Amino acid sequence: MAKQAQTICVLGLGYIGLPTASLLGTKGYRVHGVDVSPDVVATINSGGIHIVEPDLDILVKSAVQSGNLTAGLEPVAADIFIIAVPTPFKGDHQPDLSYVEQATRTISPHIKPGNLVILESTSPVGTTDEVVAEILRQDGHKVGENVYVAHCPERVLPGRILIELVQNDRVVGGVDDESTQVAVDFYETFVSGEVLATTAKTAELVKLTENAYRDVNIAFANELSMISETEEINAWEVIELANRHPRVNILQPGPGVGG
Repeated sequence: MAKQAQTICVLGLGYIGLPTASLLGTKGYRVHGVDVSPDVVATINSGGIHIVEPDLDILVKSAVQSGNLTAGLEPVAADIFIIAVPTPFKGDHQPDLSYVEQATRTISPHIKPGNLVILESTSPVGTTDEVVAEILRQDGHKVGENVYVAHCPERVLPGRILIELVQNDRVVGGVDDESTQVAVDFYETFVSGEVLATTAKTAELVKLTENAYRDVNIAFANELSMISETEEINAWEVIELANRHPRVNILQPGPGVGG
């Protein structure tokens, strides 16, 4: 980007999009959030929230009252577009990228030279380049020349989102070197953690790796619990004693993987 970005359009105002939009609004950016729900849009424009997260109500109210955060059903022109829409599984356990595709097609008419498009949604490897960037290329945008596309997966914990959006290290990968640098420069304006540059595909796999690591470790703890129950053994004692090994750190059993 030739100049400091001033305006941001956030697609999806859920548990990632709304905290991100409101945080950026309090950092001096003018932010327009987009959601498919008229009720969500009306709630945010009134300074309210539709999700539960500590201190989010204060942040949204402040950003809205300052005039730096608005919400609508359609995107508007901006310097930066952040896609934070769901990527759920379909019935055949394949990822549903239709929301990402729709969001990209919706912003495409508003994109101009110098813009940055960021995909934050957890996505299969290749989505940023083969879906987002490819749609923009097909629409005539010169990706890598004067339109920049990158992936920066969210890695926050519900209940600590506003803290971790700022303090956590972020992994940022563009579809080309210039896109990576432009995206890194943007995140460094509000992230106090380290902003780590890589490629889009690597960033996508990093996020999937993080999720899989947690999944495997949670499943392992729960498997121990089931074995212990069958053998009439206290699973918590087993884990506590096993964790006395200097290189073992088993999680506590629970209801399973979520999020």
